[in-house]
Amino acid sequence: MTKPEVQAATALKSISRNETIKSYIRQSNELYPLLRKAALRFVTGDTREEALKAAEWIKMKGYHVAVECIGENTSIEQECLKATEEFKSLIEAFGQHALKETVSLDLSHIGLSVSSDLAYANLTELAEIAQCSGVSIMTGMEESSKTDAILQIYKKASERFPSVGVTLQAHLHRSPADLQELLHYPGKIRLVKGAYGEPAELALPRSPELNLRYLEMAAALLENEHPVSLATHDESLLQEWTLRYGQLPSHAEFEMLYGIRPERLSELRAEGSRCKVYLPYGEEWYLYVCHRIAEHPENLYRALVDIIGPSTSSRMNSYN
Repeated sequence: MTKPEVQAATALKSISRNETIKSYIRQSNELYPLLRKAALRFVTGDTREEALKAAEWIKMKGYHVAVECIGENTSIEQECLKATEEFKSLIEAFGQHALKETVSLDLSHIGLSVSSDLAYANLTELAEIAQCSGVSIMTGMEESSKTDAILQIYKKASERFPSVGVTLQAHLHRSPADLQELLHYPGKIRLVKGAYGEPAELALPRSPELNLRYLEMAAALLENEHPVSLATHDESLLQEWTLRYGQLPSHAEFEMLYGIRPERLSELRAEGSRCKVYLPYGEEWYLYVCHRIAEHPENLYRALVDIIGPSTSSRMNSYN
């Protein structure tokens, strides 16, 4: 990103977390429908049924899927339990549809903002159900203030449920050391650059140095034959990876977000690599969509086209 793009992205992420602005947009009969049209580029819909329809379609095309009900930083225990019930229903629906795929979630959505004990209890309840259905769970990584708690919960859960994985953000200075420790646990590691704004003493900005760190961490995962999901849309990383290693081994996969670069993921799949599409759903799409636009400025132009153009209910047909 250029400096102006970084500044714009930072401003948009800040605005996206302003509850007053968010509430105003949700209640606006003019703004909300327009922004929802743009949101449908990046989310499958409001409901679990819409997400399952997208998951089955995309899986039929030869991709793997990770589905998530959007939400984070839920600070009321009853709301955490409600979110846990939704994930339970999602996992059970996976079983009914014979989808031996991945359910993604943020621990702050199911209890971490209340207590680590609540998050762990809800995660293990979900993991027990998932294990019976052959479903995997991928826990997200959040702001750096939550990293220790997330990793502690993951390690404890992973020892009981090997199908529970965790996300690592390459931009955090601590992540290479965290990776060396996590290699001793069985769960899949989802490697991302990192979407949260962090101070320079804690994290690298988007830069060649960050790309190098990402490649080094990815190489360590592959050399140790550890299950890994390389979650990136960065063309320079994809090209460098192809140049160095070619097709991914069977324990690794490329992962991209729904609606972003589907044609590139199709190329990677055609070259023989395992590929996964992350499929979010739910009514709390506002923050998620703002982050997608902030991370990739070109998404702003696509969002404007969606707002002024004809309605579209799905981007599923973009996956070949």
